[in-house]
Amino acid sequence: MAVTNKDRISPWVWVALAVLFLLALAVIFVLPRVVEQYELPLTARVEQTAAPVPANAPTRPAVTNVSPFEEAQLARQRREAQDILAELLRKQSELEMLGVEQWAPDRFASALATAQEGDTFYRNGEFDAATQAYQQGDQSLDVLLEQVDDEFERAMEAGNAALAAVDSGTAREQFTLAATLDPTSEEADQGLRRAETLDEVRGLLDQGIALQQQGDLTGAQNLFEQAIALDPLHQEADSLLADNQQRQTDARFTAIMSEGFAHLENDEADAAIAAFERALQVRPGSEQAAEAIRQTREELTLDSIAQLRSRAETAEENEQWQQAIDLYTQALALDANLVFATEGKDYSERRLQLDVLLQTNLDEPLRLSDPAAHQEAIDVYRIASELATDLRADGVDPGERLEAQIEQTGRLLDMMQEQHPVTLVSDNATAVTIYQIGELGTFQQTSVMLRPGRYVAVGTRPGYRDVRQEFVVGFGQAPGTVTVNIQCNEQVAGT
Repeated sequence: MAVTNKDRISPWVWVALAVLFLLALAVIFVLPRVVEQYELPLTARVEQTAAPVPANAPTRPAVTNVSPFEEAQLARQRREAQDILAELLRKQSELEMLGVEQWAPDRFASALATAQEGDTFYRNGEFDAATQAYQQGDQSLDVLLEQVDDEFERAMEAGNAALAAVDSGTAREQFTLAATLDPTSEEADQGLRRAETLDEVRGLLDQGIALQQQGDLTGAQNLFEQAIALDPLHQEADSLLADNQQRQTDARFTAIMSEGFAHLENDEADAAIAAFERALQVRPGSEQAAEAIRQTREELTLDSIAQLRSRAETAEENEQWQQAIDLYTQALALDANLVFATEGKDYSERRLQLDVLLQTNLDEPLRLSDPAAHQEAIDVYRIASELATDLRADGVDPGERLEAQIEQTGRLLDMMQEQHPVTLVSDNATAVTIYQIGELGTFQQTSVMLRPGRYVAVGTRPGYRDVRQEFVVGFGQAPGTVTVNIQCNEQVAGT
């Protein structure tokens, strides 16, 4: 079968295969010798006539004839050493960025010294020993990296302690270290900011304390507020501000209480209570203000009670019993346990009742024509007379009104005992009856003796409409002047 141009292998393929074969031979036999002539990274080895060797480093026997396999093994060991070294260098760089020389300089230097021993082994071609040295140094750096969090906490504690001791330099140094150890820490940044303002805050607080001691609480307040604006977390500033505010509150409270007591001295109880209530608003729950209010109200109540008692006693003296009752009632509203008010009200009520009964009989004397009312008047007169006698015996004036009522009632009762002639005129056909007296029968004219009072005469006659006649006897009428005409004159239809 003939081979066409299309199926023929290109000469360039054969050339490429030949080049790759030569490169493979170079890697196996030539590259190890070339690598031995250079340090990483690609730094030419410095030829030394007598390179120093550590005392504990084993002496490498001279290799005069190294097989390709041995060369390959050395190359592998070199790569392992280089890999460990690369990781060690990375951790070294990381620790340097974390400021290791500030918090573990000796241990860091020791780790690097161990790594440098590995360099010596490396230069002598003792790659396994170099790897071990690099690993030891790398492990030492790992220990340091594991301590970063602890070192951060120690730096923060030292920074906060320096803030408390007002040591701005140390605080700044420690918080800077903490920020280096943890660049994302807001606490470290916050501590550093506080350290930057520490001296200024301290100055403001000292000035505020001085003003406070001089009594300028407002000025001190302004300085303390400025300090807190610079460092909101400053505990002493918060404490001083709270203390100053309390001092201002106490000063306002004392001033208002003094105002209240001044009102008391001027007998201005209402104004004093108003002041004490304002003081209670300044200091809620103050026992002093509450007690002042209570005592003032008690004094005010006692004054009011005393005034009411005086007015009630005056009303009693003037025999104004209803007014006295009202005043005693007001006093009892202030204090229900007042004995004088209870007794005074009871006495005034009884006197008012007696006064009303006496005056009713005097104002309506005709009601005494009723036997029951007449007997009641006699009883009231007796009670009033006995009361007046007892009052005089106790050295108390019974009062003009009571004495006048007793006298007038006595005359009224005497008058009620008098007999007055009354003439009755009729027609001998009308039967006449006086309700309070009885039936008188028919007559043309008759006369009866009656006591003062109101009477009713009734006339009846068969076939005629009844008649009724009221008349009064006595009470200013001249004896023998009362004549009553009573007769039935209107005939009833149909009879």
